[in-house]
Amino acid sequence: MRTVLVTGPGGAGRTTIAAATALATARHGGRVLLLSADPLDDLLGTDPGTLGPDPAPVGPDGLWAARVDAAEHFRTETLALQERLAAGLDLLGARPLAGEELTPLPGSGQSALLQALRRAAAGDWDTLVVDLPPLREALALLALPEQLRRYLRRLLPQERQAARALRPMMAQLAGIPMPAQWLYETATRWDSELAAVQRLIEDPATTVRLVAEPGPAAARALRTARTGLALHGLRADTSVPNRLLPQDPADPWLATLAAQQRKYLAEWPDDRQPVGHLGRDPHGLDDLASLAAAHTAAGEAGTGGTLAVAPAGPETATISWPVEDRLAEEDLLVWHIPLPGAVKSELNLVRKDDELLLTVGPFRRIVPLPSALRRCTVTGAALTDGELRVRFAPDPALWPRGH
Repeated sequence: MRTVLVTGPGGAGRTTIAAATALATARHGGRVLLLSADPLDDLLGTDPGTLGPDPAPVGPDGLWAARVDAAEHFRTETLALQERLAAGLDLLGARPLAGEELTPLPGSGQSALLQALRRAAAGDWDTLVVDLPPLREALALLALPEQLRRYLRRLLPQERQAARALRPMMAQLAGIPMPAQWLYETATRWDSELAAVQRLIEDPATTVRLVAEPGPAAARALRTARTGLALHGLRADTSVPNRLLPQDPADPWLATLAAQQRKYLAEWPDDRQPVGHLGRDPHGLDDLASLAAAHTAAGEAGTGGTLAVAPAGPETATISWPVEDRLAEEDLLVWHIPLPGAVKSELNLVRKDDELLLTVGPFRRIVPLPSALRRCTVTGAALTDGELRVRFAPDPALWPRGH
């Protein structure tokens, strides 16, 4: 399955571009699912409803759509947890919560969207187009499955679950309450679900499409976003400069705005798909289809092509951070980490046991070291041409003799 995750600064029209992308892709053939946490009824001309076993078809073009309902997800998950804890809550004299009195808590939307991604990934779709939250929130969401799985491994290690049968005896001998069986079972289920979402995000056929209106704030946001995507090993799709004004409008005021847009558009990557301004808010499938014509009208500023999602090809290889062997020449191993747009003053590295804590501007990631580097010490690092090169020297106490 080909997956495109659409995001951008708030107000840039990411939901509109996600819907137009899904429609254009469906008209090229194949089954396409559009997934969004925002209302879609104005854009599509109909309310597709929430994601269920059979999402709603939208028109005759092979397009389906579904809305992620954070409130319903929160109610379902909370009531299920409450039922699991019923015995303990009864002992405490707690009054059960009813579904109608539950209000989503902060973060429940992220959980609902991750769950929806997992369910969509298990469906029979050729292409999945996902309307993500605004840029910073979206990048944090995409990094969440890896982070949560790391927390679960640290707090409830899999290897300790082998002692589950001994837990009652250990509790009696030590007088220390041991984690209940359901806790381990729940952690295992969570890890399995998070792993499915992480596989979708890290799949070579998954890319992130950035949408913004050309301007000074957008240019900075996109540079920062591409650094964050690289840090988390995510692939950038074509970027979409949205709501471009005509190149030579008759109105002098519009001509000034159009010139400003073209000026900032020159700072964008060459691989972009400009979309012209319709002059109104899109409503219905005809307007979404008109965005393709608006894209064509603005195409002289970009590379041409189409908003439709291209099929995965041989170029969509897994992103790697290679380790260069310089042992013979310099007695070093060099870890190459691509970080386009990174600034040296905003870069911080910390080695902790067998992990590297890497901070780049507002983004942070904790990554396990490759096996060879775990037996080395860090001797230095340099940021050159958008690539971080971390130098490691073999630790004589850990490195095999003769290597």
